[in-house]
Amino acid sequence: MHAAAVPGVFSSLGFAMPGKRSMEYFLRKAAESDRVLVMIFLDGGNDGLNTVVPLNRMSELNSVRSRVVLNENEILPLAQSEVGLHPVMGDLKALYDENKFQIIQNVGYDNPDFSHFRSTDIWMSGSDANQVVGSGWMGRHLENTFPGYPEAFPSADMEDPLAVEIGYGSSLLFQGASAAMSYTLQNAEEFYELVNNVEQAAPDTPAGDKLKFIRLIAKQSQQYGQRIVDVASKVSAHELYPGDPGHENRNSQLGGQLKVVSKLIAGGSRTPVYMVRIGGFDTHDAQVLDNHSEGEHAILLKDLNDSIASFMKDLEFHGVADKVLGMTFSEFGRTILSNASNGTDHGTAAPMFFFGNAVRGGVTGRNPVIDRFMSYEDNLPHEFEFRQLYNSVLDQWFGIEAESRNAVLFGDYESVEIIGDPAITLSVRSEFDLSVFPNPMNGQSTIRYEGDGKPVQLALLDLNGRVVQNIFNGVSTPGMNSYRWDTSTIPNGRYFVLLRSDSGRQVFSVMK
Repeated sequence: MHAAAVPGVFSSLGFAMPGKRSMEYFLRKAAESDRVLVMIFLDGGNDGLNTVVPLNRMSELNSVRSRVVLNENEILPLAQSEVGLHPVMGDLKALYDENKFQIIQNVGYDNPDFSHFRSTDIWMSGSDANQVVGSGWMGRHLENTFPGYPEAFPSADMEDPLAVEIGYGSSLLFQGASAAMSYTLQNAEEFYELVNNVEQAAPDTPAGDKLKFIRLIAKQSQQYGQRIVDVASKVSAHELYPGDPGHENRNSQLGGQLKVVSKLIAGGSRTPVYMVRIGGFDTHDAQVLDNHSEGEHAILLKDLNDSIASFMKDLEFHGVADKVLGMTFSEFGRTILSNASNGTDHGTAAPMFFFGNAVRGGVTGRNPVIDRFMSYEDNLPHEFEFRQLYNSVLDQWFGIEAESRNAVLFGDYESVEIIGDPAITLSVRSEFDLSVFPNPMNGQSTIRYEGDGKPVQLALLDLNGRVVQNIFNGVSTPGMNSYRWDTSTIPNGRYFVLLRSDSGRQVFSVMK
């Protein structure tokens, strides 16, 4: 096997190749799962105080943000909490009541930056405010988990894109140290053009010929295009989404994007991470109308509510809901005080949402302290650093070890409990109970592993990941399996025995 192809062997194991991580990291047991994370970016800076309303602060809110404050009798109170949701978020309240929706209050970072571009970079890169980093936290995670990208991918182990994002091209979020890790679609329409093999007409001119050529090269450069077409073709029926004919919300930004994500997940794609966007949250003016429950912000939150609700129903319809975790984030919140234009300006901390069958549910965090004497310069302090939530996702959802999480996030961050169902919480898989003895090997060795009656492969790899010897290819028997292995011709050194099957993978370190 060529060395360039070896990272594909390790991609699903979650290993970084030697030189990037310690030997202890390289030898660790891997988390093997088909978990999916769907990230929704609320572009522009969402007003958290009109999204998740601290009901015990209504008097103060009426005083300091009188031009935008919601009518208290319209707010949707959440059980066992002192907060309520915006009146248009009834479906998310229903998910909350089912323990499938969790609110993390007051998420931000030290020394906040009020520039859209810079603060977005901070959230996407997972860096300190005074650091400029050219890679994204998710890009670094994917790069560690799938070493050798892009040269060694697609591979037999991983046919699907490592990440898919819809809207505005490739973001910093999925940028690795050496390559962008995502497959990008400008919008849902581009996805259906790809699936249906539709090419936009080009003008019948020399410039048009060049445009056709550019489009051809672009199609050829997307190695994953055909795989996406094949996966999407397996799914025809869906629940009704915002933007679909017959849905009351015909002007959705978000519904079509989440429908594409659902189609790919339901069709069998193993892509672990998706990001979609909904813009317009920079509500400096006309955030509300005379009835403060209406206006630009209400339209956006209604779209978010309707789209997530349809997405969750669709995942259940396709039987894949248990494998999906959703989250929202925004580059910052808004000011506590309203401005003179019936809006709010760039602020600091804001809530994040997590949704899915596995989430803990409820409200995490305290209601912010607000008093009627606050000035325009006052802002909400953060209770949770945003990287705590990233760490929680990597830890509780993807099962990534602390050493790798710390490297991805440039530090050690305390987790926040977001996964609450112990039946769904991910743990490192070790069901094969793989062992080799004697170790060090002395000419004749025995490989033992717990079989499940499925095809299994055993191979010996060197420290660079190259296959030194194909040991065994066959079908395991249920229960403990033993295989006698002649190691007399193997040169002295350190190696890994790799076991692979449809049920998972495991490695065992050996010496000769």
